[in-house]
Amino acid sequence: MNITTEPTIPTVVLVPGMRGPSQEHWQTQLADQLPDARLVPPLGREPRNVGEHVEALQAVLENIDTPVFLVAHSAGVITTVHWASRYHGRVAGALLATPPDLVIPLPAEYPSVEQLAHHGWLPVPSAPLPFPSILALSADDPLSDPDRVRAFAGDWGCVIRPIGAVGHLNPASGYGEWPDAKRLLDELRGMR
Repeated sequence: MNITTEPTIPTVVLVPGMRGPSQEHWQTQLADQLPDARLVPPLGREPRNVGEHVEALQAVLENIDTPVFLVAHSAGVITTVHWASRYHGRVAGALLATPPDLVIPLPAEYPSVEQLAHHGWLPVPSAPLPFPSILALSADDPLSDPDRVRAFAGDWGCVIRPIGAVGHLNPASGYGEWPDAKRLLDELRGMR
């Protein structure tokens, strides 16, 4: 008797930036479209140690029994690479969208480069990620230089997908819904 089993569909875990997604943010909208998606709780605007963000991600992952796709945006990408340098888990792949390079100063409502370094965000880990990954690269992100982000992608072993002039891919840049997220997730599924 042949018994076939359905492949396990990975759970999508959304890793927000420092301020977390708003209702208008594409991560929130993507979560609404994926019934089993989980969101790492944002920790607020106060400068926090990167370890707190890493532990918040780990706490979500510890409660999931299936493989996981991480969908990280902004500083959530930096959280993800710090997590990957400390933990190994069921991560089957990651979509990393518009990371800041943490060299260009962030807007006034964010921590300074010096504060980020003090709280462990810098240096950004450069080891290859232990899972397939796609980095969505904006041509005109005010929080990063495309050449530095390409260097990150090379260090991490990411496939780079240029997504055009989308700013920081957030509501302030005119982006709520981002349909390419689903397309890139489908591409990630094919990389498993």
